[in-house]
Amino acid sequence: MQTVYAVVFLDAIHFKVKQDSAIVNKAAYIVIGIDLDGNKDVLGMWIGENESAKFWLSVLNDLKNICTAVKSLVFIWMSG
Repeated sequence: MQTVYAVVFLDAIHFKVKQDSAIVNKAAYIVIGIDLDGNKDVLGMWIGENESAKFWLSVLNDLKNICTAVKSLVFIWMSG
């Protein structure tokens, strides 16, 4: 993990899974950081029931607590 990331990408992929003999929708959230040299690091992955602003806020709070070595984010990109 680097101390500075030039770009941080946040995105979610939606998929269907079988859970308790029913098909349900899930969202896989991923955060990728690109450092100043162009190297990519997966900063985190989460699974949620669906994509929502509330869940994204929990992802960002988790990142803040997990990535204590990161001192600077230059640009954040979120699809949606």
